[in-house]
Amino acid sequence: MADLGLGPPFSRALPFHFPISPSRFHSAPRSLTMAADHPHSYSFSNPSPIPGPSTSQPSLLVFSGGTAFNGVVEELKKLTTCVAHVLPVSDDGGSTAEIVRVLGGPAVGDIRSRCLRLSDQSTSEALAVRKLLGHRLPLDAQIAKLEWYQIVEGEHALWEGVSKPYRETIRSFLAYFQNQILRRSKESFCFSNGSIGNFFFAGARIFFDSLDAAIFLFSRVSDIPTESLILPVISTNDRLTLGCELWDGSIIRGQNEISHPTSGSMQPINKEISSVPPLPSAIKRVFYMSSEGRNLLHEVFPTANPAVLDQLSNVDCIVYAMGSLFTSICPSLVLLGIGEIISSSSCLKVLLLNGTHDRETSGFSASRFVSAITDALNRTYGDPQNRLKNPPSQYINTLLVPKDGQIPVDVQCLASQGIFHVITVDSICDPDMGIIFDPKSLIRALADLIGRQTTTNVIEAQ
Repeated sequence: MADLGLGPPFSRALPFHFPISPSRFHSAPRSLTMAADHPHSYSFSNPSPIPGPSTSQPSLLVFSGGTAFNGVVEELKKLTTCVAHVLPVSDDGGSTAEIVRVLGGPAVGDIRSRCLRLSDQSTSEALAVRKLLGHRLPLDAQIAKLEWYQIVEGEHALWEGVSKPYRETIRSFLAYFQNQILRRSKESFCFSNGSIGNFFFAGARIFFDSLDAAIFLFSRVSDIPTESLILPVISTNDRLTLGCELWDGSIIRGQNEISHPTSGSMQPINKEISSVPPLPSAIKRVFYMSSEGRNLLHEVFPTANPAVLDQLSNVDCIVYAMGSLFTSICPSLVLLGIGEIISSSSCLKVLLLNGTHDRETSGFSASRFVSAITDALNRTYGDPQNRLKNPPSQYINTLLVPKDGQIPVDVQCLASQGIFHVITVDSICDPDMGIIFDPKSLIRALADLIGRQTTTNVIEAQ
């Protein structure tokens, strides 16, 4: 590459062909009939086998962040690839924060992370592309910059096994990203701990001036199944800032400051609860605020991605995944239209309870998780009258709990919320994350729930 300052010649015609038929779900929505006469709980350790591939896969929509649910994505593929992964675009930590600081736009880290988890691994080239886009640069800023130049110039060992068409396409968008950085001469970009996948994603987003187009490109480069959808909960090219209001009235600005404050460090985020100071008060709610806002007067109300609303109306099961409750799950629930559609749907609605406490949910019981999700979906938009009044049972009808988890399961309180279906699933102890669901047991539990519902629907239809 002769001149990184100008970037390579770049044609609007992509170097190789991408399939252009849109992804879609094929399963029709199904109703849910639940026996809810009294609270009950049972263990789910030896469930029936996951059904093999069929012509009609169950369709799921999963609200999650980019980390906790990633561990079960591979196992979920064995149940179905008809999954809409709804992800927030407000993360402002790590290398994502540096991209947003210098180039603006929404955060793409969670989306990139899920795309990589869904990417093809069936060939040596697919693995090479996945390894390249999943690579992180060293923490030392100078060493990271030197390695970045090796990659963008095509001289790094990571390019081994990547064929010319893929190499030309990926390098073009990496070079375009570099070009955009150099155009912002007043800002010095720090490559420390930078994600190559994030850089590729940002280059594509800016080039196409479209977050959706960037996701489509990344999905095709990573060879994600066409029936799997990666949906930003807000489809935008603008920067989004998450804020939270605590019960003591104070406001915290920025997702990272709420969940894992790092004082601007580019070090990998340590998500252990003991690694960060506790919040001065419990979180009352999360909301979006203007990029320079500091208080409730700067609250803004972005529009939900229409594709998310469309998929919510046409899936067999809605899943609120484990993860950071207020910064990964609730940011996708507080948008206008989300609560209305979920409350009116008769499909299966499953909450995957966390196995350990974190900074956001210290001292929470299972029913408080349910209340937080209900409050987010019923949300307040400025005027307290702009609020839905749906009970928790219209949003959640089944709770999956990891065995030996730290979160108390207060069955009587859950019953008072109208939630009677509580299932215990086998867990494992992860050295970094604590108690988490055993992926195989979790997906088998979901398969069993969906299978039971399918049987019920067939019987009712007869």
